[in-house]
Amino acid sequence: METLVKEKKILIVDDEEDILKLLSTVLIKEGFKNIYTADTGGKGLKLFNSINPDLIILDIMLPDKEGYEVCKKIREKSMVPILFLSAKSEEVDRILGFALGGDDYIVKPFSPKEVAYRIKAHLRRNSIQFNEHKLLSFGPFEINEEKIEVKKNGMVLELKPKVLKMFLYMAKHPNQIISKERICNEVWGEDYIGFDNTIMVHIRRLREKIEDNPSEPKYIVNVKGLGYKLMVKDE
Repeated sequence: METLVKEKKILIVDDEEDILKLLSTVLIKEGFKNIYTADTGGKGLKLFNSINPDLIILDIMLPDKEGYEVCKKIREKSMVPILFLSAKSEEVDRILGFALGGDDYIVKPFSPKEVAYRIKAHLRRNSIQFNEHKLLSFGPFEINEEKIEVKKNGMVLELKPKVLKMFLYMAKHPNQIISKERICNEVWGEDYIGFDNTIMVHIRRLREKIEDNPSEPKYIVNVKGLGYKLMVKDE
């Protein structure tokens, strides 16, 4: 993990100078060497485009634009882990953050040490998920993890970040029953409670993209009472 920490680039976007300094100091003590900061959403997007960070800590209330808007623009190009920072602690705010593509939601005031460990956990999970194999092929599908791209019969499929993460995870665990709890915990890094309908919506969106007939799926099938299974035939 030490090597992983040293190499990774962390982008912190927050308009409070004290928070930028605090997080930078703690992360340096935890072994991070490549830390970049921005105090507006616009500067944050410019840095994102120029440095290609491995993880982003993103404040929601920024002087020029909301962190939600910044997140949406980043998600058009990248699945980099995004950890929201916010003084808003209401459930609706957290749900909105996750719905827009956030990977974690940290409420101010926070423990800098805890933030550092959350960052390490997300980097570790992301490394395992995307670097074990660069190319997966089965049936009509080809998944290029380096490009974060999915093709069916040679045609690129436009998948939302969380849907894509879910499909990648299933592709690495073919013909296995995967519960909704497992999707939340191992793919999204979230507790399952309250996410039942969200999982079903994402499964439906995935089927709409990959199935010939989403109403009669042959790739992502239900296993009643247990979860879902990606059906892959031996070649």
